Amino acid sequence: MSVFSSRLLRVSIATLLGISLAACGSSSTAGKTSASSETLNTAFPVPSGGELHVYNWTDYLDSNEISRFESETGIKVILDVFDSNETMLAKMQSGATGYDVIFPSDYMIAQMRELNLLQNVDVASFPNSVNIKPEMMNVYWDPGRKYTAPYMEGTTGIICDPVDPECARIKSWHDYFTSTSPKIGALKDQVEVVSAALRAVGVKATDLCTTDRAQYVKAQNLLNSFKPSIVESDGGLERLINGTNTVLQIWNGEAHRARSKKPDLTYIYPSDGVNQWADNMAIPVGAPDLDNAKIFINWLMDPKNIAAESNYTGYDNGITGSDAFMNADVKNDPAVVPPADVMGRITPTPNCSQDVRDLYTQVFTTWTSQL
Repeated sequence: MSVFSSRLLRVSIATLLGISLAACGSSSTAGKTSASSETLNTAFPVPSGGELHVYNWTDYLDSNEISRFESETGIKVILDVFDSNETMLAKMQSGATGYDVIFPSDYMIAQMRELNLLQNVDVASFPNSVNIKPEMMNVYWDPGRKYTAPYMEGTTGIICDPVDPECARIKSWHDYFTSTSPKIGALKDQVEVVSAALRAVGVKATDLCTTDRAQYVKAQNLLNSFKPSIVESDGGLERLINGTNTVLQIWNGEAHRARSKKPDLTYIYPSDGVNQWADNMAIPVGAPDLDNAKIFINWLMDPKNIAAESNYTGYDNGITGSDAFMNADVKNDPAVVPPADVMGRITPTPNCSQDVRDLYTQVFTTWTSQL
């Protein structure tokens, strides 16, 4: 990645992810905590064995790196996985207290903080917090990094196999939702699907948390005639490689991994807008081993360690200096580092009020129930 490209990406993230989303109707309360969630650091812990229970997206941690962490610290990692932010949130709200580290996305962190589900562990005081990219410190979901540490970051677009004649015409979300491809797929993610449908019917990026129900009716009508296969968070890669899907809504890191196996695949930044997201590491209230959770998060804020995860996942990350350890094919992939000419299309994933989240859920569940 050139110095210009690196700087451009970092400036864009500062612009896109560091701003408040009040215009989207966010009800985030940045300082709202309870006594149970205010667990501030004193001395940083040292490894002393034991276990660490991690709840993460599917296929989002390199097993080799987990083994290396276990070897270096003597801490045994037990990994459980989820397929969407909403699945993870539901499990946390159900009273699950067996996890030490979870990996929610930006907008979901804002929601979980409102619900007092995350511990304030003052991540900014961790030894390796000095490595957090400056533009990733005062983010809207966690100003000053009290609750979370950055993990991977990226975009949500469309990938297309040129063997499909539809690929020549797909330039936008509207093109995608009206495609006649028999091998089209969509993510099992209501925020991604509904926000893309809203963009497709003409809703501006600044209005993706609109309360205008007429816009949701338009999105619903568009989706009602859209009959894709629904793809789990870990299912896109195999489906693209074996040809089950030739057009697919996709996260850019998975697109990178698919293109490494099938170079003719094209990652499309839709002309009607692209969601920018950032996944993070957090410690839920009730974590059974707080010390091991801190050790793990701090370990992954080491540039070399997080770079290994970027090389595995195909995403950029929020840690300064990691690019020195990242593979050239990751750093130089336009699916990973957005080209200058698409930067104006990219905006943060919307963090909406509960009333608007309910509208998203209604549209998504109505649509999926018809598939």
